[in-house]
Order: sequence, then C-alpha cells, then structure tokens
Amino acid sequence: MSLSQAASKATLNPIVDRPGSRQQTEVTRLLPTWILGLVVTVLCVFVLAPLVYIFLASINSDISVARGDFWPAEFTLANYAKIWSSVGLASALTNSIIAAGATAVISAALSIGTAYVLVRYQFRGRLTILRGLLGLQSVPGTLLVLPVFVLFSSAATYLGITVIGTRWGLILTYLTFALPFSTWVMVTYLRGLPKELEEAARIDGASSLGILTKIILPLSWPGIIVSGIFAFLLGWNDVLFASVMTRPDTQTAAVALQIFATGTEGGAIPFYGQMMAASLVCAAPVVILYLFFQKYLVGGLTAGGVK
Repeated sequence: MSLSQAASKATLNPIVDRPGSRQQTEVTRLLPTWILGLVVTVLCVFVLAPLVYIFLASINSDISVARGDFWPAEFTLANYAKIWSSVGLASALTNSIIAAGATAVISAALSIGTAYVLVRYQFRGRLTILRGLLGLQSVPGTLLVLPVFVLFSSAATYLGITVIGTRWGLILTYLTFALPFSTWVMVTYLRGLPKELEEAARIDGASSLGILTKIILPLSWPGIIVSGIFAFLLGWNDVLFASVMTRPDTQTAAVALQIFATGTEGGAIPFYGQMMAASLVCAAPVVILYLFFQKYLVGGLTAGGVK
C-alpha cells in the first residue's frame, strides 16, 4: 500500500478510540447513561433535601417547625431579623471572620516558605520534619485542649501576657493545627513544579528570595488558596477550642450557635426557625468563598495527580 493510499484510508476511517473521543467515552463508560443520571439525581436529593428543609424552616414560624410542618403556612423573614439580637450573630460572625481569616492568611504565607525549604534543600532532620508534619495530622484535637489551655494560662502567670479570651490567642491556637497541614499541602504542590525554572533563574543571577517571590509564588497560587481555605474552615467550624479559649465578647459564630441552641432547648417552644436562619447565615461566607475560588481549588487539589 502506497503512502497516499494509507493517508486516504486513514481519512475515510478515522481512529475512533483516540483519547477524549466520544467513541472512547462510550466504550470505557462503566454504567449506561440513564443509570448515571439516576445515581447523580439520588445523590443530589440526599445533599439538597436537608438544605431545602433548613431554608423552609428558616422562613417558617417556630410553632410550625416544632409541630413538624415541612411547608410553611406563612412565609416570613422575621427569623432573619431576630437572630442579630437573640443570637448575637453580628459580633460572633466578626470574631469568626477575623480568627479564621487571619489563620488562613498567616498559615498560607508561612507554609509556602517552609515548604520551599523542605522541598528544594537537603539538610539534617529534613525527613524527620516531613514525617512530623504528617504525624501531627493523626493526633485528635481533643487530646490537646487541656495542654494548650494550661500552656496559655501559664503565659499570663509567668509572662504577664493574657492569651485566654483574646482573638489573637484563638488565632495562635488555630495556627498550631492549620500550619502543619498547610505546609504539607504546599510540600506536595511544590514537588510538582519543575526545577528547570529555578535553575534558569539562578543562571540569570536571581537569589533564593527572588526565586521564591517571583517564580514559585506566582506558580503556587492554586496550592496556596487550597491550604488557606482549609485553614479557614478549620477555624470557622471549630467549637471545642473556641468554647475554651474565648470570652462572651470574643466567642465565634459556632460557639454562639451552640449556646443559643442549648439555651432554648428547655423552653416551651424552641426557636427552631431562628436556629435554621442563623445556620444559613453562618454557612453563607463559606459557600461564597468556595464559589469565588472554585477554579483555584480544582487546580490545587488535582496538582501532582498527573505527571
């Protein structure tokens, strides 16, 4: 067969199993389309049904919610107006945003430099530090509540520095857990960056600090945002440490919700509608954060998966 005949045959009979083609997708698909659609629909129902119920309960009266009514007899936004005074949500949300936001920014900023040193430099104790970062993730936070509380209480006794009950003390507490995790995330991400870029920069006379700020940092934004968001969630969702390390004026939103729910359980009519409204308001910043940084999250979480 001549070269021209082979080319014409390839044109008339294209390869159907080329990567990404529709034919290959249909061949390698494990389940039929209708079954996949059914599975996705069931999963969406399981995820969205509780959210729909919480929203409907938040615009319903407390009596109707306590009676078990799913659909509100009368739609009202009174619960969203009451939570700012009954729950004290304004100050609690401010404390949560400050504590979780500062934890995310500080841990992301420190982890990029720490991870760069651990990945690109060889020194004694490097493997021990990496193993320690990984081992710290297996320690339950409940085991460290008492040691952390005693340590910070001792700072007021021996150093004259008040840590318990302050915002910066809560931030320092969260950093003890967020920083090792953020550093490990950045170590995994930086291992996927090519060394040739740094070598070319060193040939041009760039210093280590210049390489870190001008080459590594711009290329590492997906990993930095992923580590920052996980650190933010650690501080935002925490109840255990925030209930021990804060005062009424510095308590976070999670603690305020817990106190409000506990205080209304013994009443004649629990304020279920207000609790649902407060839960949605507290969840809104996290949802907005995910939507805003969605493309960075996908890039950061999948980095290093394909070599």
